[in-house]
Amino acid sequence: MKTLRVFVLSLLAMLLSGCGYNAIQRQDETVKASWSEVLNQYQRRADLVPNLVNTVKGYAQHEERVLTEVTNARARVGSVQVTPDMVNDAQKLKQFQQAQGELSGALSRLMVVSENYPNLKADGLFQNLQAQLEGTENRITVARNRYVQSVQQYNAMIRTFPNNLTAKVFGYQVKPNFGVENEKAISTAPTVDFGTPAPAASTH
Repeated sequence: MKTLRVFVLSLLAMLLSGCGYNAIQRQDETVKASWSEVLNQYQRRADLVPNLVNTVKGYAQHEERVLTEVTNARARVGSVQVTPDMVNDAQKLKQFQQAQGELSGALSRLMVVSENYPNLKADGLFQNLQAQLEGTENRITVARNRYVQSVQQYNAMIRTFPNNLTAKVFGYQVKPNFGVENEKAISTAPTVDFGTPAPAASTH
């Protein structure tokens, strides 16, 4: 009986491997790991925002509009409930993506404003935060691109015979993906008219 059980289990494992089950599992885990890295990098950026806003505020208090935009955009990012099944829900993924795109745009406008304040640009803390932000934006791009590729590979795999039959049996479905071009459009900083020129920055 024990020998028969081992034989049946071995045969089942071979069948599952041959029909792509193990490969689908591995690719699904790759998607999850890629998504986790995307979240980590976006969170890293969100964590920089309070210090960045406070530093800019010390030199540019009257730029309340832009500072408020950044603060509110960060709050909207925080209000999006991130769950493991988000990668399978196109609507939730779109909501997350839009919130992150709005924060990207607000931060871009904040960087434009900072150009008007030489003392701010010379501040060591601001320079450090700016460097961290630039590095984080680069890491976000890399992580997001890896996620996009992993989802594309996963979707292609479960659409291919005989993997598509295995996917159907075990409930694996096509995953929605980041609309990278859409987010780029959302995060593009528009031309901002701040009215009267900024006064000369006072010493901090």
